[in-house]
Amino acid sequence: MIDNGLLVQMILGALLGLSVYLPMAAGQLSLATPAFYAVGGTLAALLATQGGPQAGISLGAVLGEMLLAAALTAALAVLVGLPVLRLRGIYLAIATIALVEIVRVAILNLPFTGGATGIFGIPQPFRHPFGYVWLSGGLLALCGWLFQRLEASRLGRSMAAVRDDELASRCMGINTTRVKLSAFVASAMLAGVTGVIAAHYLNTWNARQGSFDVAITTLAFVILGGSRSWLGPVVSGLLLTALPELLRPVGDLRLVLFGLVILLGPVLFPQGLITPALLERIGRWKP
Repeated sequence: MIDNGLLVQMILGALLGLSVYLPMAAGQLSLATPAFYAVGGTLAALLATQGGPQAGISLGAVLGEMLLAAALTAALAVLVGLPVLRLRGIYLAIATIALVEIVRVAILNLPFTGGATGIFGIPQPFRHPFGYVWLSGGLLALCGWLFQRLEASRLGRSMAAVRDDELASRCMGINTTRVKLSAFVASAMLAGVTGVIAAHYLNTWNARQGSFDVAITTLAFVILGGSRSWLGPVVSGLLLTALPELLRPVGDLRLVLFGLVILLGPVLFPQGLITPALLERIGRWKP
């Protein structure tokens, strides 16, 4: 049976998968999610521990941190996205990996972020992990509702058009720069807000939370789950986050099995586990 602690981690994984999915829905291979995730978590850790260790923190204060993290990561995404989004494909991926490393090294060396050991004693708004299930689960449900509406909106259709053929989209009058930047900024805001929840849940935060490894793991969520529907990264994020824990009874072999799932998943399901054709057959979702 899945305990509440693992369930929180699964939901956080699904939220990060959605953050990676957003730029890909507009045809961008961006791996910047860990950078914005680290910014959000660091902001929450600094604000919550300001003035020394505290016994607790109110839910209202955490929601305020989430709003601040969304604003800060959105501003950073606009600043970075305007020049970086001129790149495409692997060049954009490399540039965003560089951003991840810049943020990681900055957090590691800034005097007020605790260096390599990070920030400890981040106060908790809940006494039990079940509270985080409600908070993160509510955010995931809200994202699901927004993503479903986005796919049917003008912006969503523009993102799909840019993903399929950017040049043709530009010829049709779509402002491709604005569409790609909108997806990039929304992705950054979601990652930053997720970082705030993660910082309070983990009770500690350091530079390793936003490393290159996280970029690869979150990219695997989208590759295995599928990049043509928001439901794919959610399902894959939940599954791949839980799998190492569920395979713990087999010992070190779980790492091999986890790797095989990531390796064979795209081979067996080239379009991902969740595709528009599958959803159409199920008849519950529009392609």
